[in-house]
Amino acid sequence: MKIKSMFLASIAVLTLLTSNTLFAQGEAAVPFLMIAPGARAGGMGEAGVATASDATAIFWNPAGLAFQYEDPDVDYKGEASFMHVNWLPQFNFSDLFYDFFAARYYVEEIDGMVGFGFTFLNLGENVWTDATGQELDTFDSKEYAITLGYATKLEDNLGMGLNLKFIRSELVPSFVKVGAETRGGNATSFAVDVGVLWTPAYEFLENRLNLGANLSNFGPEVTYINEDQADPLPTNLRLGFAYKVLDDEFNKITLVYDANRLLVVRNESGTDSLTSNDEQPDGVFKAVFYSSWVKGSFSERLRKFTHSIGFEYWYGNLIALRAGYFYEDEDFGARKFATFGGGIKYDIFGIDFGYISAAEDHPLSDTMRFSVSVQF
Repeated sequence: MKIKSMFLASIAVLTLLTSNTLFAQGEAAVPFLMIAPGARAGGMGEAGVATASDATAIFWNPAGLAFQYEDPDVDYKGEASFMHVNWLPQFNFSDLFYDFFAARYYVEEIDGMVGFGFTFLNLGENVWTDATGQELDTFDSKEYAITLGYATKLEDNLGMGLNLKFIRSELVPSFVKVGAETRGGNATSFAVDVGVLWTPAYEFLENRLNLGANLSNFGPEVTYINEDQADPLPTNLRLGFAYKVLDDEFNKITLVYDANRLLVVRNESGTDSLTSNDEQPDGVFKAVFYSSWVKGSFSERLRKFTHSIGFEYWYGNLIALRAGYFYEDEDFGARKFATFGGGIKYDIFGIDFGYISAAEDHPLSDTMRFSVSVQF
């Protein structure tokens, strides 16, 4: 038996192009967890760990939720945000799309903000055929994650956030038989995210600088067929800053920068979870706290970081303009693209737009993100 569809092509392309360095080498499973949500950050080179000032902070940095209800006379306790995007538009897959929903609400009894996130990647309908090409059935493939978060202030200028995440990947149902495999391509896992956000209280900085850090997708390996073929989650460290270059009554300009490092280590002979693999990746604790920092030359370890830089201009807290650039080293994925975006805010409503400009033959080129938000 065999599967004939765009499914395998979609998975291959997604693995190669929508994530960090090591995804391109088949190092981690469920790369959809790294797709950047929110058109705001999407317009600033996909930088957002230190500008996590809306409900999408549950992805970028859950600690950002702690600072979103400081003045009851101005701030709203709740907010909800939704984004929809047709993913990899250059391939014209009409049923390949990504949705992200986030919400947050301040709870006085626990003196903190509670967050919720739902990530969904639809991989489309697939056709199952036999060895002769005769159609046997169709099935849908999808992946999703449900996130619950909590954030609070440890000090007036220091916040911390924690997420618990349920992850589900449904690539091939159990009734589809491929070769001698008797189990479907489905997997379930769990993960934890931890974030901090700090505004240094030095007088000369005038509260213009934010520093953020987020360790995401820290959890056990993902098993589709058996434990010998388990793949690690895309455990990622995100570090960055946001600096308010200009902040007056009518004009605000913020410069942002993020650096990302995927903390996954696997033997070079390792392959993805759909093929046999005699080598096991390092456990998540070893990879995060040791081997990912010592394996390879110092230059190689530095080049495994991706870099995002961008800026945001607001006029009168009403209209925003954004631009940015994303860079990945040639030897570790080679993704490079510029981003542009904008936003409008009116009363409790916000609409944001983000656009990726890349080489003409790049699958991410012309990706457009739209997100809407409402406060309550």
